[in-house]
Amino acid sequence: MYLTFAWRYFKAKKSTNAINIIAWVSVTAIAFATAALLVLWSAFNGFEDLVKSLYSTFYTDLKITAASGKTIILTPSQIAELKKINNISNFSLVAEEKALLQNQNYQAIVELKGVDSNYTKVTTVEKSLVRGQFLLGDAEHPGAVMGVGIENAVAILSDRAIGSLTVYLPKKGVDDIGNPMSSFNEGKIIPNGAFAIQQDFDNKYVLTNLDFVRQYMNFKPDEYSAVEIAMANTDDEKITKSQIQQLLGTNYIVQTRYEQNSSLYNVMRLEKYAIFGIFILVLAVAAFNMIGALSMLVLEKQKDIQILQSMGADRGWIQKVFLTEGVVLAAIGSGIGIILALVLCFLQLQFKLIPLEGTSFIIDYYPVKLVFSDFIIVAITVFIIALTASWLPSKRAASQPFELRN
Repeated sequence: MYLTFAWRYFKAKKSTNAINIIAWVSVTAIAFATAALLVLWSAFNGFEDLVKSLYSTFYTDLKITAASGKTIILTPSQIAELKKINNISNFSLVAEEKALLQNQNYQAIVELKGVDSNYTKVTTVEKSLVRGQFLLGDAEHPGAVMGVGIENAVAILSDRAIGSLTVYLPKKGVDDIGNPMSSFNEGKIIPNGAFAIQQDFDNKYVLTNLDFVRQYMNFKPDEYSAVEIAMANTDDEKITKSQIQQLLGTNYIVQTRYEQNSSLYNVMRLEKYAIFGIFILVLAVAAFNMIGALSMLVLEKQKDIQILQSMGADRGWIQKVFLTEGVVLAAIGSGIGIILALVLCFLQLQFKLIPLEGTSFIIDYYPVKLVFSDFIIVAITVFIIALTASWLPSKRAASQPFELRN
């Protein structure tokens, strides 16, 4: 019944045309705010998925590191127990340290990461090669696969390199102030390939074999920097993480992919919340228009309110009619906005209408991803703001004095 009255009030021609104009301004403002927020959120969702896919190329489902210090001790019996955990599909032992990479007069500080033969089973770095082959060699003849940024820094092309690169690794437990070079081991590695994933990785990492790094770092037989793990089912990551933590104890830290990149994901989430805050401000402006439109409608319908009161309508019933009127305005505006957002996102997905400026991106258009929960959040927010904005005019309508006239 409330909706019937509210809908008729919305459609009916008003004696003052300004009421219609202000009402449609409110609807238009809500529609554009809703569409803008959903399109922006869909773009953020698209970029978030893209970034996560890039980081998942390099970061594994779970990672075991030391609770304190830079290395862990992992005995053969502990490795055997790890293999027994059902949800672990594979894992790779890692030795990692900062190193100086030199090609004649060109130098770069890199993160030298030694990995075992299982590394290609826990990450997809091999699929990101743009040059050469994924060959890491052995302790005697180490090979290197590096990011394209490192290639540029040391002026080589991995698939055309002649000769080896010199790498300087710090000796563990050696710190000679009088002769700093005695604190480093010097080795030679052959560049065999280059990957392009994301700038953070391309400008930082050089991959080589595990035994070479452990030997030059003077690691103990059971000493490693980390263990990187791939799971069979990522939905059970909390259970698997708990099992690993219980097995190894408190001297080890087990991190999920999110925890390994928590700062990045938190920044992305904060940006999304910031846009939502701006959306609330835009809706607040639209709400003022709605208050004006409903206040003028109350003045317009004073005679109707008197008639409804004479027919037995109480104050609560009249207030609900005008509250519903505000909801109708918001529903029309948000409905138009949602349809507009769906159309724009569909066109972007199909025809790539809005390109990314520059040529250094992995994709050449703005990615978008529609998430159902975003639409629900926006609809609920618009509904709450509409009720809040309608409260004062509806209260004023309900407080109209009842007068019988001849």
